[in-house]
Amino acid sequence: MPHETSLIATIATGFGLALVFGFAAVRLKMPPLVGYLLAGIAIGPATPGFVADVALAGQLAEIGVMLLMFGVGLHFSLGDLLAVRRIAVPGAILQIAVATTMGAATALYWGWRPSAALVFGLALSVASTVVLLRALEARGQVDTVNGRIAVGWLVVEDLVMVLALVLLPPLAALLDGQTPVGEELGETLMWTLAKVGGFVALMLLVGRRLLPRLLWLAARTNSRELFTLCVVAAALGVAYGSAKLFDVSFALGAFFAGMMMRESEFAHRAADESLPLRDAFSVLFFVSVGMLFDPAILVDEPLRVLAVVAIVMIGKTLAAIALVLAFRYPLGSAMTVGASLAQIGEFSFILAGLGVVLGVLPPEGNSLVLAAALISIAANPLLFAAIEPAMAWMRLKSPALRRFEARDDPLAALPDSVDTRRLEGLIVVVGHGRVGAAVVERLRDAGVPYVVVDHNRERIEALRQAGEHAVWGDASDPTVLVQAHVARASVLLIATPDTFDVRKVSETAIALRPSIEIVARSAGADADDLLQSAGVARVFVGETELARGMAAHAIARWRGVGSA
Repeated sequence: MPHETSLIATIATGFGLALVFGFAAVRLKMPPLVGYLLAGIAIGPATPGFVADVALAGQLAEIGVMLLMFGVGLHFSLGDLLAVRRIAVPGAILQIAVATTMGAATALYWGWRPSAALVFGLALSVASTVVLLRALEARGQVDTVNGRIAVGWLVVEDLVMVLALVLLPPLAALLDGQTPVGEELGETLMWTLAKVGGFVALMLLVGRRLLPRLLWLAARTNSRELFTLCVVAAALGVAYGSAKLFDVSFALGAFFAGMMMRESEFAHRAADESLPLRDAFSVLFFVSVGMLFDPAILVDEPLRVLAVVAIVMIGKTLAAIALVLAFRYPLGSAMTVGASLAQIGEFSFILAGLGVVLGVLPPEGNSLVLAAALISIAANPLLFAAIEPAMAWMRLKSPALRRFEARDDPLAALPDSVDTRRLEGLIVVVGHGRVGAAVVERLRDAGVPYVVVDHNRERIEALRQAGEHAVWGDASDPTVLVQAHVARASVLLIATPDTFDVRKVSETAIALRPSIEIVARSAGADADDLLQSAGVARVFVGETELARGMAAHAIARWRGVGSA
């Protein structure tokens, strides 16, 4: 095929077969990404027939990763990232250490060199951002606390992998005894940290002001094409520039670009405009993964493939769950993070490829990494779907787990020093986001007693340090509302927008305090009837309240002008 048409052929066949196989996967009650992976295998070099350009497909997939991470950044503020730092930073580092140890120990058992074992272990330790985000988006969990913990965890993993990629050549040589311990490793580490720090500082000092300004200028033109072009150019331009100038990954650069552009009032429009491109190119990511896979490894080395898949899907998952629980987060958060990390992806391919280029990792290692990636990516949606049934079964069948969930925690109840007699008729506020925080401020100014309930641990810790009455936990759990003294409450104010969560919390509160009045917010007017049927006395819809406030202001202004 002429070189001039290889790009067109790769895109056309990739999208076409992804559509066919994706549709077939859905009809067979499987996730569509399984079909995308099979489409990649069909046009890859390991299967007969048409062979697409693997290099081009990989670059197209990289664009998908950049756009996807940019979109996440548009919904993920710096505050969200800092809010989960206490669990994301140590958790990610410890999980990488545990997974690398498991992978390296297995490789050493097979008789590989220490340097090969290190590369292999690192490749198995890092999860795919694309797979995680697709799973979270499919379940509407990107903006939840669990979703933010998982995304923050993977951002830390990406930063660690940036360091690993730069340090790998001298470190691998050191492990194999080719160079003595000297200044090379230390200088490389310091230079890498300086570049990453310079990138973050540049984005915070310059990007935070420049990118929202660019978006505002594009919006002023009233041209949809120019606005979309501005969004795509910012995402790809910052990602490419950061990779070339600071040696960070494309994905990390795009994520920070989106996070800085989130400061703009047009951030939601930017997310909507880039959504079709993100979806299309993320499909090419899964197609490109399939193209790299050689099914022969399943026949030649089945036991080794099973061992590697077990490390990725069982070992990493259990390690992550244990770490999250050790940080005293609820079981739901632990299960979500564990399922999020039960796969490997783009960084694994880069690490394994670099190991082969350096002559450190044998080609068999690269094939095993690709096999584990394909299997774990295909199975990952099933793990997410199994979280709720597994938790329900464990709560029903395991008294030990119920005792574990009810373990003593200083943030799960008000301190003994609180005089609960002064809380008679209090307001229980569920959720301390932007809306909940504004409500609490009004209640505090009015001298109304209240208790805040939120399942973001860092948020509750900050409120406790400020002297506020706050309880950590899931408000749909009766024990949490009991600790919030809902039995003394006159009003339960639910400041979270998710309709499903509001219904669960309302039903739990009414069971504990039948006379309580429930006030809730809703993301849309269509949920009013549903919430009122669950016992909510008053539902506040954002658009309706905004219109009411604007109209009242305009009428008051008109009357003032008329009377003058």
